Amino acid sequence: MITISPENMTVAEKLSAMEVIWNDLCQHSSFESPDWHKTVLSLREQQRAEGSQPPMNWEKAKQQIRNKVQ
Repeated sequence: MITISPENMTVAEKLSAMEVIWNDLCQHSSFESPDWHKTVLSLREQQRAEGSQPPMNWEKAKQQIRNKVQ
């Protein structure tokens, strides 16, 4: 097994690792989101419906996050 310390990783590498782990969790685990997630999602859906928060392509959203942390 290879062990990689987060202290030796760039921010981009950390985000990539988190994305890989999240994708694996989504495919191989069943878990319930906490109630506060539902509250945040409801608020965002309301904002989207009102037109104050337009939808964004997931790839574009990830790129914006990467640009902010680099």
